[in-house]
Amino acid sequence: MKSAIDTPDWSTIPAPLDDGATRHLASARMPSIPLQATNGDTVDLSAIPGRVVVYAYPRTGRPGVENPDGWDMIPGARGCTPQSCSFRDHFAELKALGVDQLFGLSTQDSGYQREAAERLHLPFTILSDEHLKLTRAMNLPIFETSGMTLLKRFTLVINDGMVEHIFYPVFPPDRSASDVVEWFSRRAQSETGSSN
Repeated sequence: MKSAIDTPDWSTIPAPLDDGATRHLASARMPSIPLQATNGDTVDLSAIPGRVVVYAYPRTGRPGVENPDGWDMIPGARGCTPQSCSFRDHFAELKALGVDQLFGLSTQDSGYQREAAERLHLPFTILSDEHLKLTRAMNLPIFETSGMTLLKRFTLVINDGMVEHIFYPVFPPDRSASDVVEWFSRRAQSETGSSN
């Protein structure tokens, strides 16, 4: 089920640059930090077997509520709803490519995230790092605006609790899921090729 999303003209929005803020995450072991999920569960990313994709984003807006001042001019800030919808629309494809679990991640509280998850009909849960425990433990890339500490946009592929691949920077956000699909497809092809 696709919903009409007000997708901005990405050419008018500053693209984020690769500032190297995720390089230290390559092959990192996920710390054991329980995170609140929008379905009421608690999720420890270090303890999930198999392949897990986590896309981190700054914050989703709410209909009728203005974004913080200057939001669109912060490189990489705009586009959280189109990104979440892209993962929703590619969810079945990612599962077919071997992704065992998919999560969104932000520093918003679970109640705020739940509204977006329900409104956007997401078939996966969003994790809250409201208290910045995972962010600080892994030194995840952040920015601050309007009194909020927000994650920069990146995607982790985690395999048995270890970071296998990082997508950073992510732009435009609505291509995020298809970039992950492409990576998994290439990986599957190379594995098939090497086994023949």
